[in-house]
Amino acid sequence: MLYVVVAYLWISLYLYLILGGADFGVGIIELFTGKNNKLRVKNTAYKSIGPIWEANHMWLIIAIVVLFVGFPIIYSTLSIYLHIPLLLLLLGIIARGTAFTFRHYDAIDDEWQQVYNRIFRISSLITPFFLGIIAASTVSRQIDPGASNFLAAYVLSWWNLFGIAVGLFTVAISAYLASIYIIGEAEEKGFVDYLMRKAKIYFFVVLGAGSLVFATAYWTGIPLFEWVFGGFIGQVAVLLATVSIGVLFWAAAHHKSTLMRISAAFQVMMILIAATYNHFPELVLLADGSALSLLDQQSSEKTITVLAWGLLLGSIFILPFLFYLLYSFHKKKP
Repeated sequence: MLYVVVAYLWISLYLYLILGGADFGVGIIELFTGKNNKLRVKNTAYKSIGPIWEANHMWLIIAIVVLFVGFPIIYSTLSIYLHIPLLLLLLGIIARGTAFTFRHYDAIDDEWQQVYNRIFRISSLITPFFLGIIAASTVSRQIDPGASNFLAAYVLSWWNLFGIAVGLFTVAISAYLASIYIIGEAEEKGFVDYLMRKAKIYFFVVLGAGSLVFATAYWTGIPLFEWVFGGFIGQVAVLLATVSIGVLFWAAAHHKSTLMRISAAFQVMMILIAATYNHFPELVLLADGSALSLLDQQSSEKTITVLAWGLLLGSIFILPFLFYLLYSFHKKKP
């Protein structure tokens, strides 16, 4: 049952990255879009993320609950030493969700709309940035339980070159996913071509940000290259991700929006597998050389069993209604 719980943890984090990431990405695209296309991007993005903008956070909640119930030592360690970026992440989620609601449902169209738009776009940039920083902190060996001062314990554990690079990479991934996902919602051919160009630009931004991640990892002594390319699974994942890039560009050339979305999501899955497989089951690498493992720091066997059954039974009840939600929003109206 432990591996069932671990699988749910990994899958929930992956789904939050691709769905929540694309959700954040539409705000990033709006932020870096010229005035002539801002409104069209806004309206098209709303059609794309409207059905799932709030449901996306379900995956983050599942991951938090799994850590809290199944791996309390890991949960408490992250909550203590990363409480600042976690707080900023949550504030970004709240600010973005509030602005998204008011800018679409405020009964009065006045200057406050500009305020809502600005909050939505800036928080869409900040939130995935801190999500990436938190992820980087778990493997950078900067979390130091023996730290003797506030700066070392609660700031330098996450604010470092590698963390910033991964934060920027997460922002780039979010914008890239969003640029792919909203293409299928565009109807005017000229606008579709515009979104295609944006998607290609963000693809190269992702490559640049990924190169920065590897450079900072090498500079700070993090064996990221060995994790990704040092094992058979990582090498296969990188190969499949590379092949899927060709599939994505073929789909873009033939305007196959669904295949583009699948290819982009598959790329992110392969990146996540390549980056995490070789140090599994160690989830948090500490400054003293030790690590918090998913196979060693779990709750009691009874707790894990109950949690696993709860996740399995919950999926049976929740997932069909989630799919129905997506169907209802995309159903053609007469």
